[in-house]
This record gives sequence, C-alpha cells and structure tokens, in this order.
Amino acid sequence: MHNTLIVATQNPHKVAEIRAKIDGFGVHVVSLADLRDFTDPPENFDTFEANAAFKALEAYRRHQMPVLADDSGLCVDHLGGAPGVRSKRFSPAMTDEANNLLLLQSMAGAEDRRAHFVCVLAYVDATGRLRLFRGELHGSIAHAPCGAHGFGYDPIFLVGTTGKHLAELDMEEKNRLSHRAQAIEAWLNQWRNA
Repeated sequence: MHNTLIVATQNPHKVAEIRAKIDGFGVHVVSLADLRDFTDPPENFDTFEANAAFKALEAYRRHQMPVLADDSGLCVDHLGGAPGVRSKRFSPAMTDEANNLLLLQSMAGAEDRRAHFVCVLAYVDATGRLRLFRGELHGSIAHAPCGAHGFGYDPIFLVGTTGKHLAELDMEEKNRLSHRAQAIEAWLNQWRNA
C-alpha cells in the first residue's frame, strides 16, 4: 500500500517524528515545505482541536490530498494551563530558548511543577472527512534545561517519574511515549482498520 500524506507543517522536527513513527506502513510523507507551500495557516483558535482541524482542512482545500495536521503545546498547572495553544508564541521572541527561559522565570519559587504536553492530530482523508486524535504526556517542569535532543520545551520537561528530561531521550525513545507518538498511534490504528 503506497499513499501520499501531507503533513501540514513546515516544522522539520514534527515531520521527522511523524515519518519515523509511520515508517514501514507504505505512506509517502510530504510536508508543506516539500510542496513549496509556505503558507502556514494561523493558529488563532482557543483549543488544540480547532487549530489542528483548521490547518488540516486548509491544506486539504489547497491540495486535495489526505492531510495530517498537528497542534500541540505544553500546559502547566501552576500557570493555569498556559502556555497551552500559545506555546510557540509564549515569549515575544518566539524562539525555543526564549520560551523556555520565560517559562522557567514564570515558575520561580513554584512548588506545583506539574505539566503535560498535548498533541491533537487532525486527519482529513481523500474524501474530505475530518477526524481528530489526541495524545498527552504528563510530567513536570524542571528547574533548568538538560539534554540535546528534541525541540521546544523538551529540555525543561521531566517525563513522568523517570527523572529524565524529554530532551535526554533519543528519537526512538521519544517516539514510544510522547504525546505526538500517542496521537499518531491512535490515528494509525484507525487508518489501518479503515
């Protein structure tokens, strides 16, 4: 079985994670960058579900091919669920380093450091039908960054009770337990049985 699937992002890290997870299933993955489509739909909605659905439907409208779109972020209990859907835009500079620094500053002195990553995948099939899949990874916010893998908030996120930063896990380890891995697994289960 050989299908082409658009992954509606220009983020190479997300594309790599999705490709690694679905390698061997006969799916040819192309990103918006591969299609020379440099129009990332805006993430103006208040939920991961609405943002992911909008991105998937926009990419489907433009290319008329099956699409997988993701919206994901970090939700911190001490910050009332922030940065949440605004994770990428948490700091004015909107870089991973600036976002991590601002988050650590916002957590100064906080005893409750619980947090979780959320990933919602929106899948639009060849007929234009939309379905949503969600994954969550629970853990806590560290006091300092550690690790050289991953991206975003991975260096300051402690995975469950492992004591390991998400950025200390290699791609294979991360793809076994991450929020994105869980959402992809849910999508794959549905897709294989369709």
